[in-house]
Amino acid sequence: MLKTLSVVLVASLIAMPALAADKPHNAKITVVFDHALPNVPGKSLRGVLVEYGPGGSNPSHTHAKSAFIYATVIEGKIKSQVNDGEPKVYNTGENWIEAPGDHHKISANASDTEDAEILAVFVVDTAETELTTPDK
Repeated sequence: MLKTLSVVLVASLIAMPALAADKPHNAKITVVFDHALPNVPGKSLRGVLVEYGPGGSNPSHTHAKSAFIYATVIEGKIKSQVNDGEPKVYNTGENWIEAPGDHHKISANASDTEDAEILAVFVVDTAETELTTPDK
């Protein structure tokens, strides 16, 4: 019985990082605005505030297939990698874009001691309900 319990405990500890990898770590994501574009039928503009605590991160992910994204760092430093590009650290005031279908491999606070924030502005199909899908 003790041997079985030990095997189950070890197996669950090994699986924990894989389960945790598909969830944000020390990160808060809030839709701060959502407005249909009156001159572009079927499209909306959505603003998403991503707040990272020290060492915070989001799992590798893709966005809604229709999403064109402009992201700007509004506080701190953000480490980001889109597709197969080199990982880059963006400072407050710097920005990047993500085109429809891009793969966001790294999205993280570059600091283990300071907070960081991103404002991501999406132009997306109004019918899209899921803006972010973690990798499987």
